[in-house]
Amino acid sequence: MSLTIALAGKGGTGKTTLAALLIRYLVRLRAGATLAIDADPAANLHLALGLPLGTTVGDIREGLLAGVQAGAVGTGIARRDYLNTELRLAVEEGDQVDLLVMGRPEGQGCYCAVNHMLREIIDGLGRQYSFVVIDNEAGMEHLSRRTTRNVDVLLAVSDPTMRGLKAAEAIVKLADELQIQVGRCLLVVNRAAGELPAPMQQALAEFPVPLAAIVPNDPAIGELDALGRPVASIDPRSPAVAALEALASQLVARCSMAGGQPSPRAITGGPARA
Repeated sequence: MSLTIALAGKGGTGKTTLAALLIRYLVRLRAGATLAIDADPAANLHLALGLPLGTTVGDIREGLLAGVQAGAVGTGIARRDYLNTELRLAVEEGDQVDLLVMGRPEGQGCYCAVNHMLREIIDGLGRQYSFVVIDNEAGMEHLSRRTTRNVDVLLAVSDPTMRGLKAAEAIVKLADELQIQVGRCLLVVNRAAGELPAPMQQALAEFPVPLAAIVPNDPAIGELDALGRPVASIDPRSPAVAALEALASQLVARCSMAGGQPSPRAITGGPARA
């Protein structure tokens, strides 16, 4: 079974960068193949990983509906076969990491049946990998529509601001209210510059889920972005890399294997720091 990790938070907290660094660690670990899922309509995880952007799930969904309207695609099993084939062709293959991009949200028309089939196919695809990392869009839309579900670890990402923490707290509470199947929710504070101010430290102490990592601000990440180079190519001595790899090692090493399925509820300990 796969260990599935999803990242969520308000816009601008660096979720995509953290996802790329997390995937970088899993690839270097060589404990099995990783499926990266870019669930942000403004897809850019491929840039952070240095992979091409090909066909998206949104393209496939629109292609199916266009085919149905034109009479080229039938009902029932024919639609499922179409989606299954096209989705597997859309997976961009890399070295120990493959990428699936969700793309644009639904347009006009009824997508309920199509989305249900897509979720089942993607779930089946994910089970073929040792690790699945999902980079979600900003906000809570993916949670309210239940497009993020059946994850072992949900990382609520915040920047070192009270607004970021409030948004992360709202995401944690919504995930609980919607009864999404999440094994464990953890908080990650990204882009921390020095010691956090006292009010934020107090807010962290009162946060409803454990603080898993404080990732320091690293100018090298901004430099790579400015040069159009993948974040995954960052110097391994980077303090941000050190903090992320410490967290990732906990997510992997401290997950007990019960019947081959990772159990993130076994994760304990304080935040990973550089």
